[in-house]
Amino acid sequence: MSDTRSHEPDPAAGNEAAPLRGKVVFVGAGPGAADLISVRGAHVIAQADIIIWASSLVLPTWWPTTSRAPKLVDSAALSLEDFEPLLTRAHDEDLLVARVHTGDPSIYGATAEQRDLCRSLDLAFETVPGISAFSAAAARMNVELTVPEVSQSITITRLEGGRTPMPEGETIASFAAHGATMAVYLSAARNRALQEALIEGGYAPATPCIIGFEVTWPGEMMMRCRLDELSDTMREHKLWKHTIVLVGPALAEGPIATRSHLYHPGFRHEYRDAEPQASKELREQGALGINADSSKAINQHGAGNDTTGAHRSTEGEQA
Repeated sequence: MSDTRSHEPDPAAGNEAAPLRGKVVFVGAGPGAADLISVRGAHVIAQADIIIWASSLVLPTWWPTTSRAPKLVDSAALSLEDFEPLLTRAHDEDLLVARVHTGDPSIYGATAEQRDLCRSLDLAFETVPGISAFSAAAARMNVELTVPEVSQSITITRLEGGRTPMPEGETIASFAAHGATMAVYLSAARNRALQEALIEGGYAPATPCIIGFEVTWPGEMMMRCRLDELSDTMREHKLWKHTIVLVGPALAEGPIATRSHLYHPGFRHEYRDAEPQASKELREQGALGINADSSKAINQHGAGNDTTGAHRSTEGEQA
């Protein structure tokens, strides 16, 4: 059994008064907006002796506000091997390294290989999670990704065939066959192939999509369109990078046809008794949505109301 004691997270990591020394902390910087980084992440950055960040991906809105003068290292042009002298110094001098990643470090962050480098240097590490782009995009468009009886699953993936090989069997079309909500990263430059694979896999052409470009950044664009308009919409706005695509019936605008049982008055659980009449209706009709009679309600099979009109967010944009 390998010895991982020096790499285990500090139980006191959540205590802002606790010192952080001689380790690397992978910090999720969130999608971009300065106030979407966690309190814990900001605390680590404020204490850091060395801050490694990628200027191509992370906005410089999290700069330390204290009188400390940490060493700032832009990793945009570095290889993993270039990190080794910095981490060796951190080990030898008992320094704190804040490795700042866009979004959440666990998603397309290339953090596994960095942890391996830390292990080889016997340098402790831990991770502070962040808000990922898919979560931020859903929030900006005020949608729930898991609507009852429409989708209860989320697939996070990327289009195969790019420079980074995909494992056998992981394809956009195969995931699309499930009909669940999908968040697609790192695929904007091949938007036509993405659209075709999604339809080939089983999504209906009218399936609603949300496109998020630089979500929560000053130049943010948020758009809605049908799946069969996805590529044209992205090409029209010249979206080649920094773009996430959400797709699935749960994203449709308008009232939902079915609601969660949790807050239904006819559903009993350990904190609340069921109302008899509501319980009878729940058994006979199911958990109908608040506006279930609306013709615009999202149903179990389709995309809901018309979502063909792409529109751009006006919040947080530069003129």
